[in-house]
Amino acid sequence: MYDIQRMYMVHGEKHGFPGMLGSLDCMHVGWAMCPTSWRGRFHRGDHPGPTIIFEAAASQDLWIWHAFFGVAGSNNDLNVIDQSPIIDDLIDGVEPPQAFFANGEHFKYGYYLVDGIYNEWGILVQAYAAPVSDKRKYFTKKQESARKDIERAFGVLKKRWAMLANPIRFWTREKITEVDITCIILHNMILEDEGKAICQNYQEP
Repeated sequence: MYDIQRMYMVHGEKHGFPGMLGSLDCMHVGWAMCPTSWRGRFHRGDHPGPTIIFEAAASQDLWIWHAFFGVAGSNNDLNVIDQSPIIDDLIDGVEPPQAFFANGEHFKYGYYLVDGIYNEWGILVQAYAAPVSDKRKYFTKKQESARKDIERAFGVLKKRWAMLANPIRFWTREKITEVDITCIILHNMILEDEGKAICQNYQEP
């Protein structure tokens, strides 16, 4: 709970979004050794070869708080979040309260910033597709700016670990998943070691 409140505070100061847990998006990772019989399922027209989708949520410090890997590359972000465990606890009613106040109103759970492909759920906040008023234009500009946190996190991961930037040469999805999760853990350890993590070296209130 302290971590969440700390994130609320930092995101409110940095981005002006009270109650923001982070940014959520997906990245395609190439799979060079994808079996021939699976290539149709893992290949989409906007990518040069078979890919596996990696879903992640990151905060402003680029710390990756959620990672889900292994969905076939022919899917899109909507198909991935339907399979992802990110909101399972919320659906099951066991998610701990993450209360915050905004505009004088009380909200029970925080939210993630996402792009326009996602559904309009209470925990997913999108920019306006065609903002008309100055207020909506300002909100859209701020939302799209803050949502770049996850894109920056993906960029840092690819820069640090070449195997995520290039088609992976492992035979099984299980092995690729293990390698991917290891890269994320090391990425977070580096952030903590450099003193850049929002929720490190804290004391329980």
